Amino acid sequence: MPGPLSGVRVLDLTAVVSGPYATMFLADQGADVLKIEPIGGDGTRRSRNLIDAAGEFSALFVSCNRGKRSLSIDIKSDAGREVLAKLASQADVLVQNFRPGTMERLGLGHEELREKYPRLIYVSISGVGDSGPYVKKRVYDPIVQALSGFADIQAQPITNRPQMIRTIVCDKTTSVFTAQAVSSALYAREKTGKGDHIQVAMLDAMISYLWPEGMMQYTVVGSEASTTDPNDRPDLVFQTLDGYITCGTISDSEWQGFCKASGDPELAKDERFATPSARFINATARINTMQEYIAKHTTAEWLERLDAADVPCSPILRRAEIIDNEQVVARGLIEEFEQPTVGRVRQPKPAAIFEVNRAAIGGPAPRVGEHSRTVLRELGYADAAIDAMIADKAVRAAG
Repeated sequence: MPGPLSGVRVLDLTAVVSGPYATMFLADQGADVLKIEPIGGDGTRRSRNLIDAAGEFSALFVSCNRGKRSLSIDIKSDAGREVLAKLASQADVLVQNFRPGTMERLGLGHEELREKYPRLIYVSISGVGDSGPYVKKRVYDPIVQALSGFADIQAQPITNRPQMIRTIVCDKTTSVFTAQAVSSALYAREKTGKGDHIQVAMLDAMISYLWPEGMMQYTVVGSEASTTDPNDRPDLVFQTLDGYITCGTISDSEWQGFCKASGDPELAKDERFATPSARFINATARINTMQEYIAKHTTAEWLERLDAADVPCSPILRRAEIIDNEQVVARGLIEEFEQPTVGRVRQPKPAAIFEVNRAAIGGPAPRVGEHSRTVLRELGYADAAIDAMIADKAVRAAG
């Protein structure tokens, strides 16, 4: 069966990660996603880990753009703007993450396009939104980690020095928010016949994402100073004799299970840890006490004891161990396919499993302008006109 978004046309004018990753989810779910790239290609093709000799693919690009088609045009040229206008007239969804005001200067702003095409769902992704004193800032993931409280939540327990997450968590979280919003807008359009303008700012997404537990002490107005910071404690990384594990002891049964696994009957009698609230208040002492016990045995021994006592636990896998982990293998979470000019690559399968309209990786990431000629022909351009655009460097077509 085709994916749940089969038949939906997505015009992807995004770059880097927040936009491309969002539209990749839509491609996985069956949408026809056309990636619009500048003549030189999306900059992430050459960022970080290059994986082909020609310098056309990075691992990051492949992992954010699989299953898409690529049209490479100069959107500042007359021909490029004409092509985009024709594509917009046929699109169900347009996604862009230029700085605020850029699309308006190109004559492709949301008001203009949605007036012409009222069924169009127009998505604008930004760093901090389209208003406020930071609106003109150049914003990347670390900026949003700093502004949203993420770096503070990760602060070192002793020095209180803020720390960044070592992955582009804000970009990717924004992608998930965006893909979900597009699905909602498509559903609403089926009922009303009208499109929408969706704005998703990375800062907005991350404050929403962090709020439930990361901002607990700021939930009740007027009680901020009297509420314990839930993050003011060591993390749940425990060192064994030969590695690291994590385990949780939130409920009474889980704590009693850990006490049983420890082999020390006196631990269950410690009043500091006797109730959920006591364990929360004395979290640092509890975690440090657990570490003292865990350091005495191997990872395998502890996992066996904790599983037997029904305590949530797992080994802490190094990245090189994930692919061969027994749970990952049993679920078939990693798929392999051929990426042209690169070779065999690995990608995670779509996380959402549809029983009827199955999602699936739609194929490899495209070369720069791989589908330029095909797309332009679909728009009615003759080969001679396409050749002229290529000669004028308004269009690039893969060789």
